[in-house]
Amino acid sequence: MAGTAETPANTTIFGRILRGEIPCDQVYADEQCLAFRDVAPQAPVHILVIPREHVVNLAEAEQQHEQLLGHLLLVAAKVARQEGLEAFRTVINSGAEAGQTVFHLHVHVIGGRPLAWPPG
Repeated sequence: MAGTAETPANTTIFGRILRGEIPCDQVYADEQCLAFRDVAPQAPVHILVIPREHVVNLAEAEQQHEQLLGHLLLVAAKVARQEGLEAFRTVINSGAEAGQTVFHLHVHVIGGRPLAWPPG
């Protein structure tokens, strides 16, 4: 189910954000992804990094997404530095039972407070 933000298949809220139908508090953007503040933050800093290409989740990513997946993680580190985080957590939920609620791949960048383990 891969495709660009403009494809009809991408009817998620993230697809709507990528198309400019819903505003977001953007912190980073490039040709491959967009990063913005989560509207329901779980920490003082909670940023979502989403690919412009619609990939449902990590479980459905394919070999062709290898470069994109690496890019998303590098952008996650970049926005964490940009936000002044010395320590942070990245989370990728894959599937409803793992807590995924928007079925468009995304990386959570969470920090700004001590984070417990295990997270779930």
